[in-house]
Amino acid sequence: MLLASRFGSLVRLALVTVTLTGATAPAAAQRTAAAPVSTGAEQAFATKVAQLSEQPGFFDSDNLISNESSYLHPIGALRALRVRGGAYIGVGPDQSFSYIAAIRPRIAYVIDIRRDNLIQHLLFKALFDRSRNRMEYLCRWLGYDVPRDVERWSGKPITDIVAYLDSQPPNEPSAAAERAAVAARVQTYRVPLDQRDLATLDRFHAAFQGERLDLRFTSLNRMPRPGYPTLRELILERDLEGKQASYLAREDDWLFIKNLQSRHLVIPVVGDLAGQHALAAIGRDAAQQDLEVSALYVSNVEQYLWRDGTFQQFAETAAKLPRNARSVLIRSYFGRNFGTPHPMSRGPASLSNQLMQRLSDFAARQNGGGWSSYWDLVTLGSIDLASPKQP
Repeated sequence: MLLASRFGSLVRLALVTVTLTGATAPAAAQRTAAAPVSTGAEQAFATKVAQLSEQPGFFDSDNLISNESSYLHPIGALRALRVRGGAYIGVGPDQSFSYIAAIRPRIAYVIDIRRDNLIQHLLFKALFDRSRNRMEYLCRWLGYDVPRDVERWSGKPITDIVAYLDSQPPNEPSAAAERAAVAARVQTYRVPLDQRDLATLDRFHAAFQGERLDLRFTSLNRMPRPGYPTLRELILERDLEGKQASYLAREDDWLFIKNLQSRHLVIPVVGDLAGQHALAAIGRDAAQQDLEVSALYVSNVEQYLWRDGTFQQFAETAAKLPRNARSVLIRSYFGRNFGTPHPMSRGPASLSNQLMQRLSDFAARQNGGGWSSYWDLVTLGSIDLASPKQP
């Protein structure tokens, strides 16, 4: 589910360095925290983030992790339909990484109306940079001590890695030192950050370190809804073939994303999917690189756009994105929000449903008069994920 956060400005004149709260790191940890000097590549990355982004908006969640237990259901269909390469566009926190791992795009854009999502993706970028493998990434992300034999864990089953982490005690001084190290690395990316941004970065990282694998999606000022998966469950989730398929399930998938991150090719963008600038600018940027959109993942953003009367602007922009016959749109449908299960629901226990539609079919329907209801939108043109057919 895509949600939003406070209003703020993306483009500021300078980086602001602040001292984060928490325990003082020991000397060895301070040496680990030293960040490399940024280069022209980082400045180009920051410039692209600014050029593609627009003013942020608000919604009532930090959205630290997904609440879509069905998020891996499209993975088999993506491979069967040979959705590959090109430019990936997606929303939200790290669930996009699993689609990226399956599609292997040449560039990925992660767009969210919340500026806080950009900050969270800078956190992820720093964690990838600081880690050699999945075990080290998870340890640095969630506040576990990195094992001395961490390289031995490369290629281990994700179930073994999770079981090891579940057996480890917390270490607050070490966790605080890692937050400081990540903050130092984030500032080398040249994206202008002020004290509020850095405080948000520290708060998000501390939330992961506090709840660890038990973290669940929560909304602000609203009672938590039952059934949302934990981070542990999301990491261990399976696709429709029963295979563990998150970006953390296999070392080579994680390494692919690490490589994209190291080349500054995962671009976090602040933008409303129904806005006047960001999504269209992403489409132009992809086209300038002779890339077509392989997948557009929108979670259940369309639900809010339809409610707010802004869906038409999104649909017009999405219909103009560069595409080919294999390009797809991936969306989420939460049946309990409407009291109506989807025809492709995976059973009564399915809180969310992942749906897929060819982007060419979406554009044809939009150009042919659009949809009369949100229900039409989420049902017409949906691909059967269990037995997808080539165009």
